[in-house]
Amino acid sequence: MTMPLSLNRNCRRTLLQAWGGATLLGGTGIAGLIATALANDAAAAIQGIRRLSGAVTLNGVAAQAGMPVRQGDRIVTGANSEVVYVIGQDAYLQRGQTSVSFADNAAGILRVISGKLLSVFGKGERNLVTPTATIGIRGTACYIEAEAERVYFCLCYGEADLVPTAAPAERELIRTTHHDHPLYIHNDMQMPKMMVPAGVINHTDAELILLESLVGRVPPFDGNPAHYSISN
Repeated sequence: MTMPLSLNRNCRRTLLQAWGGATLLGGTGIAGLIATALANDAAAAIQGIRRLSGAVTLNGVAAQAGMPVRQGDRIVTGANSEVVYVIGQDAYLQRGQTSVSFADNAAGILRVISGKLLSVFGKGERNLVTPTATIGIRGTACYIEAEAERVYFCLCYGEADLVPTAAPAERELIRTTHHDHPLYIHNDMQMPKMMVPAGVINHTDAELILLESLVGRVPPFDGNPAHYSISN
């Protein structure tokens, strides 16, 4: 479970120094984003699109920073594009060539139609629907790369209930503290198992720190921000 800690002055300084060399979303953009989040303590998380680069559409319209993102919305990124946004107590980093939609009801359903998405979630249950599995989560962080026949899933920390679409009997409840059990989830009945172990790819602890800071939290894998790694 993510710890809802208020960051003191020393922690803020440490995190800002760590982010000084980061290049996500164009170098200076990321430093300004996390600086704002830490300065405000994110007591009331600023909602909507916080930062974007490249081609990003919200419900088919060109997106801009500050636009709200609500249930029922769909966000699509083009090649070499990226967007960071907040909905309630959840925060997302959506990479290029990715399509994500949110259910227009209170069911907490997020559809990762295609592409790459890093997410951190507050309290309460969510259901992630991907091309090859349905994933139930609670107070979790995860990274997904979704293709039609294979989905990469890393439960960065928290708890998840995985149900492969092609083999529901392989359902698995997993708990991790720090990228402990990444998987590829297939949709190929010729394979002996739909879920197979994978490595940690294409997401970093620094990105998790950023997303959690936007909603007033820090990741639970290390209580001392001075020890956070910039890459896995």
